[in-house]
Amino acid sequence: MKSLIRPLVAVVAVVTLAAGCASKAPSASGGSGAGGKKQFVVGYSQSNNAEPYRAQLNLQLEYFMKQHPDMKLLPIADAHQSSATQVSQVQNFIQQKVDVLIVSPNEPAPLTAAVQQACQAKIPVIILDRSVNTDCYTSFIGGDNYEIGKLAGQEAVKQLPNGGNVVELRGIMSDQPQIDRDKGFRDAVKANPKIKIVADREAKWLKDSAVPIMQQWLSKYPKIDLVYGHNDPMTLGAYLAAKAQHRESQIKFIGIDGLAIPDGGIRAVQLGELTSTFVYPTCAKEAAATAYAIAHGQQVGKKQVLHTTQVTKENAAQLYKQYDMSGKISG
Repeated sequence: MKSLIRPLVAVVAVVTLAAGCASKAPSASGGSGAGGKKQFVVGYSQSNNAEPYRAQLNLQLEYFMKQHPDMKLLPIADAHQSSATQVSQVQNFIQQKVDVLIVSPNEPAPLTAAVQQACQAKIPVIILDRSVNTDCYTSFIGGDNYEIGKLAGQEAVKQLPNGGNVVELRGIMSDQPQIDRDKGFRDAVKANPKIKIVADREAKWLKDSAVPIMQQWLSKYPKIDLVYGHNDPMTLGAYLAAKAQHRESQIKFIGIDGLAIPDGGIRAVQLGELTSTFVYPTCAKEAAATAYAIAHGQQVGKKQVLHTTQVTKENAAQLYKQYDMSGKISG
């Protein structure tokens, strides 16, 4: 393969929500916009602004929302990886009677009841990236994390034809993307029985958490052939730890996210820090379009699965140019 991975199949199923979870167009409640027209108010609870992927999602969502003059995005609420904080944020948006609620859940189970409360209040809910244990939401938008993990595993098999030792940096253990990215990867590397996953640890999606974990692994294992990180920041944290011990040239590094930002995964592939990564769409453009459609009484897909692309040394420059939004957003 091949610079580009075939698009994942988008699943768009238009559904009629159950009683108490209606997705009919809300009445505009946000006060007057330009020309005295009413605006639809959108609330967004983000799981953790500190993750580069989520910070970029926020900036892009603000940009795409501004393309719709009658849509008003309230200040984005940062849960700081606290499910309790996020539940309070969602309940606060419900009390404000927002017209559309967007949630990127920190964890599925703790957010389920809060999302159900929004549904019962007849507030349409868009779930981004991470699942909840209810289907009362209006639309889910995200990538196919199992497939991305599988593609990462296939790349590991390609990079280690004679087998080798792999270490795996995982996101928050209860997050469905982490579960799927782990399973997809492990299923794929079974193709080469000589590949051994010798260690895996939760690093909570954060570079700063990954560095000391990798330092411990480097001390424990004299031979590490490949690092698989569930996102680019964790993988780059492992790279920095290996570089500090002059072992980075002995190890392959595979990540996920592929952000087109100066310290993102695409640039890291260009610089030779990452062997490969996979673009995981921010979902921002789709979230803005879906919120607009819901507010204006249009039908939306219950589940929207977005495309991914593998980033390699050969296509990194082209993909950076394709996904770069620095001329449109700041931060």
